[in-house]
Amino acid sequence: MHQKRQNDHNMTQGNIFQQLLLYSLPLLAGNFFQQCYNTVDSIVLGNFVGKAALAAVGTTAPIINTLIGLFLGLSAGIGVVISQFYGAEEEQKVGQAVQTSVLLVLILCGVFTVVGVVMVPFMLRLMATPADVFSQAKLYLQIYFAGVSGLMLYNLGSGILRAVGDSRRPLYFLIFSAVLNTGLDLLFVAVFHWGIAGAAVATVVAQSLSAVLVLAVLTRSSGCYQIRWRGMRMQRGILRNIFVVGVPSALQLGITSFSNVFVQSYVNRFASSCMAGWAAYQKIDAFAILPLTTLSVSATTFVGQNVGAGNWTRAKQGIRCALGVATVVTVVVLVPLMIFARPLCSLFNQEPEVLHYGVYFIRLISPFYLIANFNQIYAGALRGAGDAKIPMYIMLGSFVVFRQIYLFVTYKVAGTLLPVALGYPVGWVVCSIVMLLYYRSGKWMEHSLVKE
Repeated sequence: MHQKRQNDHNMTQGNIFQQLLLYSLPLLAGNFFQQCYNTVDSIVLGNFVGKAALAAVGTTAPIINTLIGLFLGLSAGIGVVISQFYGAEEEQKVGQAVQTSVLLVLILCGVFTVVGVVMVPFMLRLMATPADVFSQAKLYLQIYFAGVSGLMLYNLGSGILRAVGDSRRPLYFLIFSAVLNTGLDLLFVAVFHWGIAGAAVATVVAQSLSAVLVLAVLTRSSGCYQIRWRGMRMQRGILRNIFVVGVPSALQLGITSFSNVFVQSYVNRFASSCMAGWAAYQKIDAFAILPLTTLSVSATTFVGQNVGAGNWTRAKQGIRCALGVATVVTVVVLVPLMIFARPLCSLFNQEPEVLHYGVYFIRLISPFYLIANFNQIYAGALRGAGDAKIPMYIMLGSFVVFRQIYLFVTYKVAGTLLPVALGYPVGWVVCSIVMLLYYRSGKWMEHSLVKE
């Protein structure tokens, strides 16, 4: 039996709505502060350096998200394995999963650092990055990836804590590092005038400190998920389970993010004001969809623990509850977003053309969040049940294959901004329809990692 710790959150008992809410709120706040990193960079650069710097940091987003998406997908596998063993009360296997995960991520830190730094110029050229922002984007990205281990280790540690239901302590560390990042951004950019390099260094320092804090907590923990550095070794069976869920999730997130490089390349064919407006929209969009992505992660943990405990009925009730909450919250977010689109965009840059494009993108795309709810909640729930391959196929087919064909054809035919801007929504619509059909088939219930 679990020896329950103060911060553990067992989702196999109690009111489902209350359990999801108690778990989601700290996670939502944590995601908010994590999103603040790159957004603060954009606000400071857009106001103190100019629209070229804002466009440069904006064009880096798909590249950052590609490599980070690969890692977060693998982290999803780690979280599912730990949450299912935790729900099944197999403490020894929880410990083995933690040790295996830490060793695996330490190896990947070196790989991602080298690959990230080396691939930057190639990726920027692939996006047809204009010459006036190329050098700044390259500098920002190379500094970012040189220090990417901090982000990776933080996400590993917070993922372990969240898998056992603790979403509060990762939040505390993020608040600290986000505030630090804001202060360092202002110091390095506004006071020292280091430009885009200062914003990148501030982000790396803040992320690294958050990693140190979360790893220290796991090392000092007395729970079954404690990191034991001495005698650490990988367990082959555990590693296989992590890869069963993690590799499909990593491929789906990584390739989907990589496909956004091509979406960015279409946006880059228009004026730098359009690029800057798109960058502002993306930053606002990242905050607007936080309740949705948070509930998706909550559904993963909820389903993982309940499937581990063998309670499929409760798992499905949790999925329905998460979807209902996501829909209500999305409506609540959409109304002020549509009304205050212009003031929100003005946080990043006040030039009329930049504001025009930013408002245009927000009001055109954001209503489709209501449809995106379905693919995100179901994908998170299916991963929690151990079924990562089919959601991967569905999302890759919708977000990569269909979306790229759509963009290629419509841009060739029309050559205007409207079909490019609709590139994201049409992918969401296709994905949600197919994901709903697969969920209702019930085939996802055959993939639990914990055998009875």
